[in-house]
This record gives sequence, C-alpha cells and structure tokens, in this order.
Amino acid sequence: MSLSIQVKLNGESRAIDLDDPRVTLLDLLRERLELTGTKKGCDRGQCGACTVLVDGRRVNACLTLAASIDGATVETIEGVADGPVLHPVQQAFIDHDGFQCGYCTPGQIMSAIGLLREARVHGDPERVREQMSGNLCRCGAYAGIVEAVLEAERVTVGQRERGAA
Repeated sequence: MSLSIQVKLNGESRAIDLDDPRVTLLDLLRERLELTGTKKGCDRGQCGACTVLVDGRRVNACLTLAASIDGATVETIEGVADGPVLHPVQQAFIDHDGFQCGYCTPGQIMSAIGLLREARVHGDPERVREQMSGNLCRCGAYAGIVEAVLEAERVTVGQRERGAA
C-alpha cells in the first residue's frame, strides 16, 4: 500500500511517496531522504538523538510515523544554518564545548532550538537541565550544553529585541 504525503522540509515543499505507511520519520529522513544528521540512538524515544522539529515542536523522529506528518513543517539539523552562518544555538555549542563525540549533538541542538522557541529559560540552568532532560549525552557534555543553551537564549533574545526596536 502506497501513501503520498506533502511536507515542508527545511523550508522546501516536498511530495513524498511512502511505500510503507508504517515507516518512521527517522527512517524516512535517514534512509530515503539521506538527511543523516538526525541520529538513530535507542529507537525507543528515550535518548533524544533523533529529535527534530515538527510544526515547531520537538518530537522524537523514531516514534513518529512519517504518515502522521502530512501537511507539517519539519526542521532537521541540516536546515538550521543560514548557508555558512550557523544558527546561534550551533555557534553556542561550539563556543561552550557542548559536545564531545558529537553523536547526540544534532538532537541536542534541535531540542535547544525548540526549547528556546517554546519559552525562555530566563537564564536558569536548572530550567535548561529540566527542559533538555529528554536528550541524553553519554560523554557527559552537560555543563557545556547548559551553557550553550543559556548563551543562545541571550543571543536570540537580544536579536529579537533589536529587531522589534
């Protein structure tokens, strides 16, 4: 049974034929669309390595059926930079050593972007840790991740305030 879906993927409208309606968003992204930045970790929704944004909300792509995103806007790590200019969260991860091996980094970055869009963390490290708790890092780069999210919040809030003035 074949199924067609329409999505806006990283800013580009796409029509996608699904050969199997049971395929996950993660497998569609990695295997079919060759967007391999989204990582397959536990494949059970427990590690957050597969975090992407669907209609601006953080989701575990391993638990999301591709068929369920018909008409949605999907953002992956491949779509967050503006050409050679990194997204403020990406830059903050570099500046604050928010990664070690890098495997969880795309999911961490996507979760941080979603978090900052959802609500400000108001410079509160505990709030960042709580809101990012669904993303695990086996290397233990949590201190750098928290600092990166706080820095990205300062940068993005500053950009919004300058833009509104």
